[in-house]
Amino acid sequence: MALKNGSRSSARNGRRTNRSVVSVGQEDIGSVNHRPPGPARRTRPSLPTAGHRYAPDVPELPPIPDALTAPDRPGALWRWDVSGVAPEALPLLFHRAHRNLDAGSRIELSVMDGIDRDLMADLVVGAGWTLLDGPVAVPGGRLAFRVERRHTLADTVGPGMRLLVCGVNPSPYSADVGVGYGRPGNRFWPAALTAGVVPVDRDPMAALTARTGMTDFAKRATRTAAEVTQDEYEAGFARVTRLVAWLAPGAVCFVGLSGWRTVVDRHAVAGVQPATVAGRPVYVMPSTSGLNARSTPSDLADHLAAAWALSPSPD
Repeated sequence: MALKNGSRSSARNGRRTNRSVVSVGQEDIGSVNHRPPGPARRTRPSLPTAGHRYAPDVPELPPIPDALTAPDRPGALWRWDVSGVAPEALPLLFHRAHRNLDAGSRIELSVMDGIDRDLMADLVVGAGWTLLDGPVAVPGGRLAFRVERRHTLADTVGPGMRLLVCGVNPSPYSADVGVGYGRPGNRFWPAALTAGVVPVDRDPMAALTARTGMTDFAKRATRTAAEVTQDEYEAGFARVTRLVAWLAPGAVCFVGLSGWRTVVDRHAVAGVQPATVAGRPVYVMPSTSGLNARSTPSDLADHLAAAWALSPSPD
């Protein structure tokens, strides 16, 4: 039935925090050129297992959505009616389904007929799916279409985000485990914990409860950011701009300079940017990859804290 690892595990509950940040990039550059004042950093907690630089396991799979019906015979599609779900709640539901299904799984999806079709197309891309056919009108005032799960990451976004973090694109390893920056050598999660912007190591759903969302310029998984094409950057930036206009996060942080330099400002340096995205302030920071030796873990934590400080305080 193409359930990932044959599992239907429950998600680990993450503690809510007042700060947030996260991402997925792979580029360069050094220290902060502008850091607005923010609250004092919290110290990263001690690691749970001796001999591991980071926590040894990614979080358990989130619960599979109840209405997602498994195929009743070999070769059949999963079926899922989300016509009663508000559009703003769909991305997180789609993320849960993506985490639980294997690449290549196919779903026949039904949504409310009144949903904006361009928005639905963006949600399909953000969910890490390929549109196979549709949408077509079906009885009950619904639209139906078929999608296929890609080997990539699904967005974790929703209303009320204080910070939306946008990476370049997933690595194959991150696509395999379903978590951005999943490889232990990547310094994003240790830096984010040091900065106090995520509550739990390598848990994007817990990050979202702390008001940090995650997305990417491009959804195609590659070994390096250099493999992302100009067309992918441009299409991805257009989609992210629409996402920001729709969900209105407090600020946007781009991790890795290559995307921003490709589509906005080829001379950009790390820090607060003069340009905005859909009217929201933008921070660009270096890659958190271990290959980026020019940025220390402390530098990366400072960038994340500065990006968070751009956003207005939550209500």
